[in-house]
This record gives sequence, structure tokens and C-alpha cells, in this order.
Amino acid sequence: MNNENMFATIDFGPFLEYLEDDDITDMSYSNNGQLWLRSLSKGNYRVENEKINNDVVEKLAFQCSNCMGTTFNMAKPFLDAESAELRMNFVHESIATNGIALVIRKTPAKIRLKEDKLLEDNYVTKDVHDFLIQCVLGHCNIIVCGETGSGKTEFVKYLASHTRENEKIISIEDTLELHLDKIYPNRDIVAMKTNNIASYSDVLVTCMRQNPKWILLSEVRSAEAVSAVRNSISSGHNILSTIHSDKARSIPHRMYSLMETEIDVDQFLKTIYRYVQLGVHIKAYYSTELQKFHREIDEITEFYVDENNEPKFNVIYQKYMGGKVVIKEPSKSLKDYLLAQNVQLLKPLANGETGLDDEVEAILNNDFSSDSLDNTNATNNESSNNSSSLSENSNNASDNNSSFLNNSTVNTNVVQRPKFITNIIQPESNQDSEEVF
Repeated sequence: MNNENMFATIDFGPFLEYLEDDDITDMSYSNNGQLWLRSLSKGNYRVENEKINNDVVEKLAFQCSNCMGTTFNMAKPFLDAESAELRMNFVHESIATNGIALVIRKTPAKIRLKEDKLLEDNYVTKDVHDFLIQCVLGHCNIIVCGETGSGKTEFVKYLASHTRENEKIISIEDTLELHLDKIYPNRDIVAMKTNNIASYSDVLVTCMRQNPKWILLSEVRSAEAVSAVRNSISSGHNILSTIHSDKARSIPHRMYSLMETEIDVDQFLKTIYRYVQLGVHIKAYYSTELQKFHREIDEITEFYVDENNEPKFNVIYQKYMGGKVVIKEPSKSLKDYLLAQNVQLLKPLANGETGLDDEVEAILNNDFSSDSLDNTNATNNESSNNSSSLSENSNNASDNNSSFLNNSTVNTNVVQRPKFITNIIQPESNQDSEEVF
């Protein structure tokens, strides 16, 4: 049966109202009658619906198994059912001892995020938004991280929507979520899906022969996916992907932790730091101030290798709980990379405009080599010379929230704007566009 209409004949019954609600992204049924929803505006919350019970879920499971030509019973207690925009996972009661379990995830073929809505909801500031878009136009390799449900994939889709129309995109997924081929049917986009026959490695080999400009991996969650990322970026292709990590600056080490074989730590990290330009962390939490579930970008970290071939990271943007913003100028390495792609940064990020204190801290570049694998708070003793032009009157950060750095400088009296390049090179395909960040 065609994957597009696999579930066309299924009766979803009382689940239908939640499937038709665009605000709801996930449904979870368990524990003999508990139904939990995840929505864009409320996050996770429980609802009472007497119409949904074990019998209804079992009937739904049997309908799905019949559509797929398989069985769902004690002998085969797990069932994965997937269509173009819906994914379901069932666990039989012989395994889920407190009753049959079900998770439904909606993956609609649409870009949920819009610039005006992002700015209105304080998801990101205008300057930070424009900076990221310029990095996409400048072919930066970007990995988005965050916890489950933070909206990583949605933001990758949003970034991908700003790639140039004449640049070929190939998406590689093990579960369908991006749907860029359906969102942009007139663009040169190939959607590939791995399975038991075609692994990430197999698909990637074919992908290279398709001559893409961008390779999109929905999520890096295995050693095979890490290898796919490393092989893609080292061969000159550009990537957008997601990964589970609690901080953007921890992405390279998180990738290393997924590797199952013993490989040289230094060599691996240097490859990631050399070819992945940016890590972005998205935070999701219930905001008591806004009285709703809130998502926002709270960290942007740049990765690069210095003149001594040492891996470095540079926290360009950090937003703390309470609204305090810390900003640092991108390194010469990132500026040169963008220049080579015919993109220049025109203006600095807005310093502290979303913060309560209206102050900016200069974060030093930090060592992030193999010696600091278990210590993400490594100190770079030489970096104070690089940041002295930003803040000469302080030697230590006093904010407890910035304790991830052991050596930083803060000027609490003067708001120092990073001095970005003031010229602009308009990309050929954007000659008539508005001011570029």
C-alpha cells in the first residue's frame, strides 16, 4: 500500500480530534487509560478522555498491523507504523505490564516556524535570527541540539527553507520528519530513508553520487549517523542536522560518545571542530511569566581549529534564565569562512536587548581538546589577550549562571558591541534582497 495513504482506511476514533489539532504534536497512551499530549503552546499535559481506553488502542493497533501486512501479539509485541505525516509505535501488554502502550507523533509536511512568529514569541532576537540565516547562506555546517520535544527538527526545517533555490538538497532519515520534497515540490530535493536493507552508510554512498550541495540528517543518534556526518562534511558537502546534547558547546564530545569503536579522540575532535561551524541549542520549558510552554535559542557556539591546529570553541550567544544575554564576536575563522562563500556580516548582534541588566560579557575561547573530554569547563590561559579589546577592567565573571567558564572577563559599566565587518557583499542570487545581516 502506498505510504502516502497507508492510514486512509483506519478509523482513529476518539484520537481524531487530537490529530486534527495543529497545536498538538504528540500523543502518548499508557497505564490503562492515561493520555498525555504534547503541544506547541502547552508542552506536555494530561487530558481526561473516557472514550480512549485499552480496547480502542488495541483496535487501532490491529488496524495498523492489517494495513502493514503483519501481526501484533505476544509473539510480535512491537509494532511501528509510519505514513508520510504520521508515526505510531505500539507495545503489547505482554511487554507493557500495566497495559498496552501507544505513542503517536505527527510529522506534517509544513514549515511550522515563521520569522514574525519567532520574533513575537521571543524564540530568537532579530539580529540573532539574521546572523543564523546569513550562516546558512554562507554554507555553514550547523547542528541543532536540545532535549526531546524542544523543536530541533522543526528549526532545522526552518533553516533549510533559507538555502538557495538552486542548491540541491538530499535528506537522509530513518523516520520521515523533514518532508522538504513535499514542502518545496519545485526544488531539486531527494528524500532518502534508511531501512534494514539500506543503512546510513549505504545511503550516503549513493547520496554522494547524487551531487548534493546540502545533506540533511534528521538526527545524529548512532555511530553510523556520526560517521555519515563526518564523511559528509570532510568531503565538502554542507550539513544541517540535530543531536541530543545539553549544551551547544558539548556537541563534538556528544558525537564522540556515540562512536562504538575505539578511535583517536584528538583526530576525531579536530575533524568536527574543523568542519562544523556552528552548534545551536534550543531550550524548552514552561514559562511562568508567559503562562505557556516556551521555546527559545539560548546558546550559539562556534567551532574552529586555530593556527596551532588546536580545536577551539567560541560561545557567540548565551541567554540565561531571567533574560540575561552574553554575546561575543565571531572569530576570524568564521568571518573568513563566510567571506570565502561571498557573505559578509554587516552589523553586530543586539547586546543585551532581551536581557534585564543590559550588559554584555566577553566569553573567552576555551580549550576543548581530548584532555578536557571529561571537563567541558576547560580554561584557555592565552585567550585573555584575544578578549582584552572587549573588556580590560575585569578579570573574573561574577555571574553564577556562567560558571561553565573558569576564566572570563566582564565589563558591567559599558555595553561593548562586537565590531563586525561593516562592508557587505550581496550574494549573486540575492541582489535585490533587503539588508543582509
